Amino acid sequence: MDIDGDGHADVLSGSYPGEIYLFRGAADRSFAAGEMLKDKKGEIINKRPEDASQGTSQTIGSASVVSAADWDGDGVLDLIVGNITGDVYLIRNEGTPKAYAFGEPQALTMTNGRQVHVASRAGPCVADWDGDGDLDLLVGADDGSVSLYRNIGTKTAARLAPPLQLVTPGERGSRDQVAKEARRAGRSKLCVADWNNDGKPDLLVGDFGSQKPDRPEPTPEEKAKQDQIRRELEPLQKQRNELIAKYRGAAGEDREKLVSEINELSKKMQTLQVQLPRDYELHGWVWLFLRQ
Repeated sequence: MDIDGDGHADVLSGSYPGEIYLFRGAADRSFAAGEMLKDKKGEIINKRPEDASQGTSQTIGSASVVSAADWDGDGVLDLIVGNITGDVYLIRNEGTPKAYAFGEPQALTMTNGRQVHVASRAGPCVADWDGDGDLDLLVGADDGSVSLYRNIGTKTAARLAPPLQLVTPGERGSRDQVAKEARRAGRSKLCVADWNNDGKPDLLVGDFGSQKPDRPEPTPEEKAKQDQIRRELEPLQKQRNELIAKYRGAAGEDREKLVSEINELSKKMQTLQVQLPRDYELHGWVWLFLRQ
């Protein structure tokens, strides 16, 4: 993907706060440091209320996931962006192949007039899934599912049909139900490619889940010590949650002071937490679904 038209492959990445980062590629296949992508007005493509006073565009939302594709067939790459609430937006490139100029975001809608939406954490991917020559939309969700929104329009005027679920949700049990074996989980992120070279697009799905570590049960002495540490952690965790709640509504110097207090409390908690065995380990698995 060459977003800046210099002939070198670039990388785009969303972020939890919401900004989209561009890592410009070089001739030696290295990448420059990430820079926040800006729109045609020179404002950061983002949606964080605390940045409004600094002139930052209110556009996408947090946990942004971005896919670049020529959605309207005009020869330049547009942005398809999902967010934490499950919405999917189109940000049209109103520039040229060598000078992008992104406009205002538009919520993608279907032929029934409803907005494209999944339960949460929309992870869009654009590809010609049905082989009819135009671009379709696939969207991963927080529950691990993958939905297809077929383009029943044209290359230059997409019309999205209501969703068809391609992949069912993953397993989202409690911590007590964490298994030792790998199992599909949530937050599905997608890539479409002909994995087995049979001429049909296949689906690669990344997820975020947990797995129970394989270790012996603690001795009575170890268990007693661990229980004591957990009791010490409880009030610290409560205090930290209260500080985070205050932080969300604070500004300026008060915000900076709260960040310092949260960091100091986090250090105390970490000193205790490292003495505890983890009940689970976090993993990001990649699952292959071959097209039949």
